[in-house]
Amino acid sequence: MPDNEAKPMTIAQIVEAVTHPPLPARIIAYDGSATGPEDAEFALHLVSPRGLRYLASAPNDLGAARAYVSGELTASGVHPANPYPAFEALASLSDSFHAPSRQDALRITKSIGAKGFLPPKPPESEQQPAWERILHGVIPHSEEGDSETVTSHYDRSNEFFAKVLGPSMTYTCACFPEAETTLEEAQVNKLRLVLDKLDLAAGDRLLDIGCGWGSLLVAAAHRGIRAIGVTLSPPQAEWANDWIAREGLSDLAEARVMDYREVKEKDFDGVASLGMMEHVGVAHYDEYFAKMYSLLRPGGRLLNHQITRRDSKQGQHAGKFINRYVFPDGELAAPGVVMTHLGDAGLEIIHEESLRQHYALTLQHWCENLEANWDECMKEAGRETALLWGLYMSGARYSFETNSLQIHQFLAVRPGEDSLGHWYPLRPWWDA
Repeated sequence: MPDNEAKPMTIAQIVEAVTHPPLPARIIAYDGSATGPEDAEFALHLVSPRGLRYLASAPNDLGAARAYVSGELTASGVHPANPYPAFEALASLSDSFHAPSRQDALRITKSIGAKGFLPPKPPESEQQPAWERILHGVIPHSEEGDSETVTSHYDRSNEFFAKVLGPSMTYTCACFPEAETTLEEAQVNKLRLVLDKLDLAAGDRLLDIGCGWGSLLVAAAHRGIRAIGVTLSPPQAEWANDWIAREGLSDLAEARVMDYREVKEKDFDGVASLGMMEHVGVAHYDEYFAKMYSLLRPGGRLLNHQITRRDSKQGQHAGKFINRYVFPDGELAAPGVVMTHLGDAGLEIIHEESLRQHYALTLQHWCENLEANWDECMKEAGRETALLWGLYMSGARYSFETNSLQIHQFLAVRPGEDSLGHWYPLRPWWDA
């Protein structure tokens, strides 16, 4: 047997055996080996054999995320709250991977050993896969299943979210009139845009599905609109109702801990669904929009604001990392798929627009907030969650900037009951 086959491979040699040169980043391993350009702007540090086991047992975004959030894989040249600058290099690195030759595969196996491919215990922040939850009787997108997934994402710490989102406490894409607009101004502008599109006046009734911490409820009540918000997160509802009370608006608005399927009121003048559809599941779109139809009065409007895929070829699942760490059971559809289901429910689409670039800017601001409040965020939610949010938001920003992800607002109306249908202005009545 040649000497090079008998010798164990260093981590750097393993990386070289499964990637195409040149590497876009420096790779430095715990065994003292390194590969990639010495003058690279960014370097990835594999801290321990445990990190290698994460990568070897799940050679995809899930394995890398496990190593990163557990601190076994670190990046130099970027702040952990905002690793976005390294994402282009990371994407190039991911594209450079290939299957090793048979000879290299044998050498890698001998070097790592059989135990090296056994996955360590996942980090605490990782959620169970869907099949495991099903075995425990929790069906994805059932009321119980949705309650669990909402709890896993939103019930971490109101104070943590306040540091990241800023005073608006609005966890959906802002709308920037100019690139230099502040996050707070852009969020106020987004809430104004939603209410203007819904064309609601004082005394009208609004239902906000997935109301979060209540920013739209407060904005609506300040216009004299009577607003009900529903969320599956008790901490969110508590924060929203406290905010409403501080503003002296409790006679106009309220937040409830309630599944949207349990709302009993009817004949709303407007329904807002902002950042909610990502949790619904594509197979449940018809059910969801049929419920929206039933909640609206004839002539009432629905503003559906949701993240979408660029196209249907990408599939609908959000990826292993997102499903295990960020949005369990999360699913995305292409804009045309959403529009088909809206129409099938009997709703007439009267306006649609993409806010993709706006979400990239929103995520940039959230990462900057996380970085500015890094110590406080780690204190509130723990280092693992802080690392996770920096990774997730930076990755999402990169996906929106490269058009892998989009976000759309769909404005639809429940047609009127007169023979001519419901009339509305021939041109949009709001300012973008």
